[in-house]
Amino acid sequence: MSSSLICSETQSRVSSVLNRDVKQYGKKYMFDCNEETCWNSDQGERQWVSLEFPKSVRVSELKIQFQGGFSAKTCSIKGSPKDGDFTELSHFYPEDDHSLQSFPIQEAPAVDRVKIMFENSADFFGRIIVYSLDVLGERGS
Repeated sequence: MSSSLICSETQSRVSSVLNRDVKQYGKKYMFDCNEETCWNSDQGERQWVSLEFPKSVRVSELKIQFQGGFSAKTCSIKGSPKDGDFTELSHFYPEDDHSLQSFPIQEAPAVDRVKIMFENSADFFGRIIVYSLDVLGERGS
């Protein structure tokens, strides 16, 4: 049975934060379960979020909630072993709305890190706004 793979020991990084204002728009707000807070990227193409897990995981699903008008149009999720290169796990194409969207990942190998790439944005300036992000799957032993 798959469950959330994000825990207090999961390390996250993002490509940018709007005006470098991490107090108001930082990455932590994707994981705080508060529907009024969000991560807001700065402008520019190819924004991303990376997660490093304390143990190997097998990803089965990605759940993400964008702000309508600031969603990604084309995305990919990549995975890698601790010191290895990233390989593509899946492509997905979110709707440009504020709903929580779910994307299944088929037969992903065990990985220690994932990187979610937002190839382009519905926003003219390339900004991405994410209210919630969760990665589901199974933890390795």
